[in-house]
Amino acid sequence: MLIPRTYHVSQIMSRMEQNPVVAIIGARQVGKTTITHEIATLIKMPIHRFDLEDPEDLARLNEPKLALKDLTGLVIIDEIQRKPELFPLLRVLADRDDKAAQFLILGSASPKLLKQSSESLAGRISYYSLNGFAVDEIDSKDELKLWIRGGFPRSYLASSEKESFAWRKDFIRTFLERDIPQLGFHIPAMTLHRFWNMLAHYHGQIWNGSELGRAFGMSHASVKRYVDLLTDALVVWQLKPWYQNMSKRQVKAPKVYIRDSGILHGLLGIESFLALEKHPKIGASWEGFVLSELLHQLKVEPSEAYFWATHAGAELDLLVFINGQPIGFEIKRTTSPKMTLSINNSLTDLKLDRLFVIHAGDHEFQIHEKVNAIPMASIQNLII
Repeated sequence: MLIPRTYHVSQIMSRMEQNPVVAIIGARQVGKTTITHEIATLIKMPIHRFDLEDPEDLARLNEPKLALKDLTGLVIIDEIQRKPELFPLLRVLADRDDKAAQFLILGSASPKLLKQSSESLAGRISYYSLNGFAVDEIDSKDELKLWIRGGFPRSYLASSEKESFAWRKDFIRTFLERDIPQLGFHIPAMTLHRFWNMLAHYHGQIWNGSELGRAFGMSHASVKRYVDLLTDALVVWQLKPWYQNMSKRQVKAPKVYIRDSGILHGLLGIESFLALEKHPKIGASWEGFVLSELLHQLKVEPSEAYFWATHAGAELDLLVFINGQPIGFEIKRTTSPKMTLSINNSLTDLKLDRLFVIHAGDHEFQIHEKVNAIPMASIQNLII
């Protein structure tokens, strides 16, 4: 079964019209290669594909200029991070007067990790972040399945919960044993697995490197390096704190989330909804799932999203700026959210005109003149 990713295809093709090089960035197995096949069926030009995990394709690029300079049409290079020395050549080819070829490159590492290699392409490259399936790409009745299994296509589309869970466990093992070393990091897979498992238990919490370091038996600097590594490898997300001049002491450390709810559940050993219902991380899991869906719906990059908290206990789960205006979101796994002191503090201290409470019920209603309660199932229809 193939789920068309129409929105992403249109966005990528729009960028291709404006830029000689477009980079699709996303975690391994998130569907980058599949989406290029969708694009290939829609364009009328020759297609040339290089998969840098294929030894034969890798050998073809031993002399990269010789291999690429005479190609016309669309050139697709998969897993570009395995051959960063291609970037300077791509700049030369992108600057040719005849614009004979367009380049679509796929990477399993963050733009930050690729930046040093790709900085020569400044002004010529557009980055597009691709995540797993979102609620608006699936049947609405399968929202629970998406939450449990996550958005990686092979996990979501597996024929059973058991098969999906097994795929995620295999993904975690392969990611640690093969993919991390390929990104140039040499940390024992068992050590990083223990850390990632521990991080899953801190999912949705404010980063405390000293506490994690003590629990893991390492220095604050070491655990920070590990969490940054997993962030750059696109499997962990650090939600930045928002702080401004005010009398209250504000939190200035990020919140840490496992990017995909299915991978989170794999790390925690949660195979089914029955198991999730009994797990103490169910609330944090739902919060991360809803946050991801909100950013997708609002078309906001994670780097442009914030949370806000004070040391006195006031907190706002998500703060974004739409057309320069601050808009707040609270996430409550309840069917009857109410006005709280924390929401009131957020409205006052952040001078919010609007705040939305995303909840687990079925109905939309107003709980304050500036606060609307919206069911998770309706966030596709959210109008800002």
